[in-house]
Amino acid sequence: MKPDDHRALREALGAYVLDQLDEHERLRIDAHLSGCADCRSELRALSPVVRALSLAEAAQVSEHDEPPVPPGLGDAVIRRVSAGQRRRRWQPPRWAVAAAIALLCGAGIGWAVHPDAPAPGPFEAVQVATSTPAIHASAGLVPHTWGVEIKLTATGFEAGTSYRVVIVDEIGVQSVAGEFIGTGAAEMRCNLNSSVLRADAGGFRVLGPQGQIVLTADF
Repeated sequence: MKPDDHRALREALGAYVLDQLDEHERLRIDAHLSGCADCRSELRALSPVVRALSLAEAAQVSEHDEPPVPPGLGDAVIRRVSAGQRRRRWQPPRWAVAAAIALLCGAGIGWAVHPDAPAPGPFEAVQVATSTPAIHASAGLVPHTWGVEIKLTATGFEAGTSYRVVIVDEIGVQSVAGEFIGTGAAEMRCNLNSSVLRADAGGFRVLGPQGQIVLTADF
């Protein structure tokens, strides 16, 4: 891969973790992450902050009590990101510093969220069954007000092969929840979203390139 192509993909990680990419762009990033340890490390650094931010909604902040940003937060974030990047011997991209500051400051909104503010439901571990011994997977779901989120961790999906994930409701109707590219023996972690509500969701299926079912899970 050319250095410019790698830089463009790395700089798209901010939009990736904020779910601002279309499906084609997400698939490109997924494929790149499967073979790039530096970008996976960068993604791990940002992901916990994004999860914290998802619990805060600006509309739920008290209009009369806006929380102050902790003193020195910006400088602390810059020092931490810069130190981590120096260990990998390349200068931290501006988006990484800016995104980290914005996300951490934004997460501060959560201090003033009303006690009755809606939040994602509890993580539910689910049992999975695979069509081949080569695939080892674990999964869980998180119910949201807008649908369900599937968290899939797995190895053994054929490297470079595209797989489709569908949510199955209680009467067997399938709804698309996303796609991913297999990473072979390398571990992959996917967050897949569907508009099917938790009360209506009966399970999910992972389908291979010919539509064959390679993994099932019932809720």
